Amino acid sequence: MSPRGTRARRANGKKHAIWLAAGAVVLGGTGVTALAASAGGEDAGPGDGTQPAKAHVLALDGKDPKKRALPRTATQSFSLIGVSWEDSGDTFEGTAQIRTRKAATGEWSEWRDLDFDVRAPESAEGEESDVRGASEPLWVGPSDGVEARVVADGEETAVPDALRLDMIDPGETVKGKGKSNGGGKGSGKVTASPDATQTTPAGPTPEPSDPVPTEEPTGSAGVPQDPTPSTTPTESTPTESTPGTDPTEGPTDEPTGAPTDGPTDGPSTEPPTSEAPTDPTPSTVPTEEPTSPAPTTEPSSTTEPGTTTPTTPTTPTAPAIVSRAGWGADESLVQNPPSYLNKVDAVFVHHTAGTNDYTCADSPAIIRAILTFHVRTNGWNDIGYNFFVDKCGTVFEGRAGGVERPVLGAHTYGFNSYSSGISLLGDYENGGTPTAAAKQAIADLAAWKLGLHGIDPEAKVTLTAAADTGVWTKGQAATLNTVSGHRDGYATLCPGATLYSALPGIRTAAGGSPYATGN
Repeated sequence: MSPRGTRARRANGKKHAIWLAAGAVVLGGTGVTALAASAGGEDAGPGDGTQPAKAHVLALDGKDPKKRALPRTATQSFSLIGVSWEDSGDTFEGTAQIRTRKAATGEWSEWRDLDFDVRAPESAEGEESDVRGASEPLWVGPSDGVEARVVADGEETAVPDALRLDMIDPGETVKGKGKSNGGGKGSGKVTASPDATQTTPAGPTPEPSDPVPTEEPTGSAGVPQDPTPSTTPTESTPTESTPGTDPTEGPTDEPTGAPTDGPTDGPSTEPPTSEAPTDPTPSTVPTEEPTSPAPTTEPSSTTEPGTTTPTTPTTPTAPAIVSRAGWGADESLVQNPPSYLNKVDAVFVHHTAGTNDYTCADSPAIIRAILTFHVRTNGWNDIGYNFFVDKCGTVFEGRAGGVERPVLGAHTYGFNSYSSGISLLGDYENGGTPTAAAKQAIADLAAWKLGLHGIDPEAKVTLTAAADTGVWTKGQAATLNTVSGHRDGYATLCPGATLYSALPGIRTAAGGSPYATGN
């Protein structure tokens, strides 16, 4: 546990906005303090007539040092919920369970557990003074009431200080209305490739099968119309699901095979740089000249380490990716420019540990809510994952900075400085099964991202752990698959049993992907 007052603030970064407003209201009969949350700065939303996401919190006060309880309480509208506490260095050991009330029907859910597999990044971002400890956020859909119980039952004998519930309303947006710092503008679609001659075969465009009403600006999880890219590669597009409907839970046509055991040349040793390039934003569509240099395998010998903006001699074609503008990212939340790695040595696969009971039309709203939770609750600069994939196989840009660039994320504690993180929407530990479409999308995305740096997705790599992760100790040489699960680097159940067991097939599919180098 690290004393909060000793945490250093990044010298060259802008200070994060303080999101909580000063006012406090005591809810009658509950003994729980309700705090309003508001965005910092004058531009509080994506603009252009959209409704920005909102964060609401309930402080879980109480006299019992080992437990907190909240009776059924009416709240403002929210669709994603988690718990957080003051000091991110204070690891919570115990259980937290919540029940929520559906806004549409008034029905209360069963008790659901919150997961505690989150660590603030080991980079300077994790040392900001307003970084909080938190659970994984849980998507529950439009809700207007909550009940909670939290119990400390590990070696820690008390619940953490300043414990609270964090509830996120994802807001509403429409196609092309969001702003973007790093992933395409205007159209909301990115074909992420610096290859001037690349063309993307046409493919089907799923239509939302169950759109969320948008009449209530604070109670709806509205989504962009047609959030799915209009161009998808025909060679890798699964055909087991009908556009606009949820695929079946059972996977089909899973690739078989195992990864190769041959190690690569070794780990990258250059630290990430927090200096943003001149123009990190990729063009919305391929142009005759790339708008920003692509990363290379090795830094230039004439530049200082950590500040290289390299180019790559061999660039595979790119899968279609929904840009931040496409899913409605509120760029006013992001206070600091992105940081960059010199090379992506590995890809870590995650799950969001939320719910599998979502439609693919919900995906943009889920990602907007996670962005808001990561910034306003965790206190991070931006969303932690570099990419998201949903069960329909749609790929979404995550952290800003350019999908083809080696952006430093906050997803795998101890190994962020070497890797890119891909998170599949859903829970794959408690009965969920990744669809064939999702597995193929992860394989293609991993093959492309690693291929930008000449990395074989079926190989292994040796990386030096940058922190004690529960699996590796700081400074230990960790030999990992270039496509690994979160649990391979950090002590967690993520990405869930069924998704983790699918990784050998995903690696084989990545090796044969048309986006892999040399294919």
